[in-house]
Parts: sequence; C-alpha cells; structure tokens
Amino acid sequence: MTFVAVLLVLALVFFPSFSRYQKLLAQQRDLKKRIRELEAENRKLEEERYKLEHDIEYVEKRAREKLGIVKEDEIPYRIIEEQAQ
Repeated sequence: MTFVAVLLVLALVFFPSFSRYQKLLAQQRDLKKRIRELEAENRKLEEERYKLEHDIEYVEKRAREKLGIVKEDEIPYRIIEEQAQ
C-alpha cells in the first residue's frame, strides 16, 4: 500500500515536469527548424548581395526586370493577355 502511495506521489510530482520537458523539446525542434530556414534564406540574400555588388550583367538583368529599363535603340513592348469573359 505504501509502495502504491509513493508511486502516486512521485507520479504527481514528476508528471508536470515531464510534460513541460516534452513541450520544451517540441519547441526546441520548431526553433531549430526555423533557424535552418532563416539560415538558408540568409545564404540566398548574401548571394544576391554579392551578385548586385560584383556582377554588372546581373544588375542590368534585374534593372530590366524590375524597373523596365531598356537600352538605347531598343524598342520596349508588353504582352497584354486577353481576359476571358
């Protein structure tokens, strides 16, 4: 009977701690995953920055795409898609 009582007391004392420990482990896994995602995004941004600082052809390509810049003697055009009615 005392053995059962001791087990019950131990379960009541340690279960909340164990439950919190499991929650913290899950939170740690989520945070590590988020860190990996942010590190990958950071690498992509670093590559982009390097290209923008050192690759004039890449800068030109981006300017053409984002700003619609054209060279002298080029004729800009836009493709207008028909809307379905």
